[in-house]
Amino acid sequence: MPDLSHFIHGEHVRGTSGRFREVFNPVLGEVSSHVPLATGSEVAQAVDSAERAFTEWSALNPQRRGRILLKWVDLIQTHRDELAETLSNEHGKTFDDAKGDIQRGVEVVEFGAGAPHLLKGEFSQDVATGVDVHSLRQPLGVVAGITPFNFPAMIPLWKAGVALAAGNTFVLKPSERDPSVPMRLAELALEAGMPPGTLNVINGDKEAVDALIADPRVKAIGFVGSTPIAQSLYAAAAAQGKRAQCFGGAKNHMVIMPDADLDQAADALIGSGYGSAGERCMAISVAVPVGEATAEALREKLVERIGALTVGPSLEPGSDFGPVVGADAKKRIEDYIGIGVEEGAELVTDGRGVEVEGYPDGFWVGATLFDRVTPDMRIYREEIFGPVLTIVRAADYEEALRLPTEHEYGNGVAIFTRDGDTARDFTARVEVGMVGINIPIPVPIAYYTFGGWKGSGFGDLNQHGTDGLKFYTKTKTVSTRWPSGTKEGASFVMPEGS
Repeated sequence: MPDLSHFIHGEHVRGTSGRFREVFNPVLGEVSSHVPLATGSEVAQAVDSAERAFTEWSALNPQRRGRILLKWVDLIQTHRDELAETLSNEHGKTFDDAKGDIQRGVEVVEFGAGAPHLLKGEFSQDVATGVDVHSLRQPLGVVAGITPFNFPAMIPLWKAGVALAAGNTFVLKPSERDPSVPMRLAELALEAGMPPGTLNVINGDKEAVDALIADPRVKAIGFVGSTPIAQSLYAAAAAQGKRAQCFGGAKNHMVIMPDADLDQAADALIGSGYGSAGERCMAISVAVPVGEATAEALREKLVERIGALTVGPSLEPGSDFGPVVGADAKKRIEDYIGIGVEEGAELVTDGRGVEVEGYPDGFWVGATLFDRVTPDMRIYREEIFGPVLTIVRAADYEEALRLPTEHEYGNGVAIFTRDGDTARDFTARVEVGMVGINIPIPVPIAYYTFGGWKGSGFGDLNQHGTDGLKFYTKTKTVSTRWPSGTKEGASFVMPEGS
């Protein structure tokens, strides 16, 4: 099997640790390559490179950086099908879904190309006699991103695109499960005109992550993954005096009111719950129908639609969703299904034991539906991260509102209703960071920020949008007075503002 590499200062660098991780093709259940796991010295080499590149990259004016980012976008679009095929073969999501993964990342890079306007400072004339004040936004320096397996194009582009636009250089530590697309994105960045070292990719595991956090030259850390690791990294980064935005797990609810279009709601649940085999941080995993009549009607529509789903190879056009990413993921999801049965939830459809003809070793898990789930059950409290949808019946609107508000996670939530008053009240009161009204996966567009609350996010600024530029820049405020020729002598009191 081929050995992959790191990408440092514009070149592929073979790993020297002697430690590798197998990269699988989830459809075949076979190893497709081996990825090296970096040592601390290899991480330091990548940071050295980024530090050297920072001088040149940050000296470019934001408009010139923006032109290079747009060239990068053009190259990514030119190679989109190649990238999507590679992504599907390592992750397992369908080809069309992989193209969407790439596109949503590209949109943030396009936003970053418009950063010159947003990086402008402020200016106030004559704040006191002969005194002007202005502010500057300056890049931090070397920053790092630690990104998850489930969006190997989108999230690296979200983080790197905004950081690079602000004038920082970037060290990316992608998931070792599907590293090939991030490596290819770095190659295309070099081709677009970024100086060597502007975007480095270091493959690795905890040793690489710890080295990035410990290195004082790395000024900020961005992370997406599980909540325990997000919280741990946030604390470790803060202890080192680094900025950190760390995003964790989710348990996204969708409230279905009695007046909702139930066909629309059922279609939305099927797509958002089972798309990408449920391996999305914004996947809907809890359906909350309000009232027994709504619950019974919704369940019937879901069962009908689940029966028509096709689980199959990622690159076959007829597949609604593909395999999960690995054998360990398959086991974890199937274990959770067993836990749900033991806890007394009603297993309506069971995704265990799914077979796909011609692919006996693939990591297949079918669409699973539980009904009559209660908030004390583990399958409600914990993130399963697979194609498992649970129905939690609510007696009324207030109970439905409490469920996502009181949950440990607060990433995304949706409500389906025809009533504007209900939607407006829900939006104002629900304790969740991103809300969809008749939209099941409320991922904001590039010029708004993405981020959850509570156990889903640690840090006070979110990803992309203006929050991203604030996170990746520091503000310097300058007060100016030029000599007038009049000597005033020493002053021993605090000056007044006017």
